[in-house]
Amino acid sequence: MSETTERPTMEEELVQYIAENLVNAPDEVRVKRKETNRSLILELSVASDDMGRVIGRNGRVANSIRALLRALPSPDQDRGRERRRRVILEIE
Repeated sequence: MSETTERPTMEEELVQYIAENLVNAPDEVRVKRKETNRSLILELSVASDDMGRVIGRNGRVANSIRALLRALPSPDQDRGRERRRRVILEIE
């Protein structure tokens, strides 16, 4: 598994945008990316006071963000391949 600091992906930008607009401290929102052969892991960290806003009641907000990530086209689909890269959102 490798941690990258390249240009943000569409998935990273989406999570960053949603989280910054949900929390009271948008300057503390961080999204880190780790890539494996078949998956992309996004680690979202926010201020401890904002954790409930990002997770939501019964995890509804977090699950909605994950649903949006699943709806995005993967780079593999753009190139005509059938394989879909799995996107995992971890909230810290």
